[in-house]
Amino acid sequence: MTKAEKIAFTISTLQKLYPEIPVPLDHKDPYTLLIAVLMSAQSTDVRVNKITPLLFAKADNPYDMVKLTVEEIREIIKPVGLSPMKAKGIHGLSRILIDKYNGIVPKELEYLEELPAVGHKTASVVISQAFGIPAFPVDTHIHRLLYRWGFTNGKNVVQTEKDAKRLFPREIWNDLHLQIIWYGREYSPARGWDLEKDIITKTIGRKTVLNDYYKKKKTR
Repeated sequence: MTKAEKIAFTISTLQKLYPEIPVPLDHKDPYTLLIAVLMSAQSTDVRVNKITPLLFAKADNPYDMVKLTVEEIREIIKPVGLSPMKAKGIHGLSRILIDKYNGIVPKELEYLEELPAVGHKTASVVISQAFGIPAFPVDTHIHRLLYRWGFTNGKNVVQTEKDAKRLFPREIWNDLHLQIIWYGREYSPARGWDLEKDIITKTIGRKTVLNDYYKKKKTR
């Protein structure tokens, strides 16, 4: 298969598997999405979705959030991990949204990246999922899969994002990054990986990845 054929195969397989694409984090507007994505760093979406309703019951907008102390926020979000940094970030960005943006989450990537505790990936998720602006946020699933599929050398997420944007059509970035996340969780996880169920890697996977998989299987 040529690189172009591999890309076409990947896109068509993902579209067949995920014609409707759910957004992993529960939210109702750009602000609640921003908070949920910030909380998901080094945590699972399942855990975040259990905690955000508790936080949003007290504050689901920046004006109510700044009425809580950093300590109160931290107490609620403790189960998601890294709570001191996240609580400070949530309180701090809520204050900036009020002071600089009239309480509205900006659509511009560079303005989002200036907010406390908001990195490039978080900002990219918000502009793509809240505003429909093409972006390609790279999480651990996408990083792992694009390496397994031979679409990037996998040295770091910055390089993986550049490669993804270069290879895939801009108009499908927003759907595709979510499709790859769901596919990674269901068919191509880091642990307990069964290549027989992973049709994309089995068909177009990087030779070294496939060889390593079969070697490990033999030694089990």
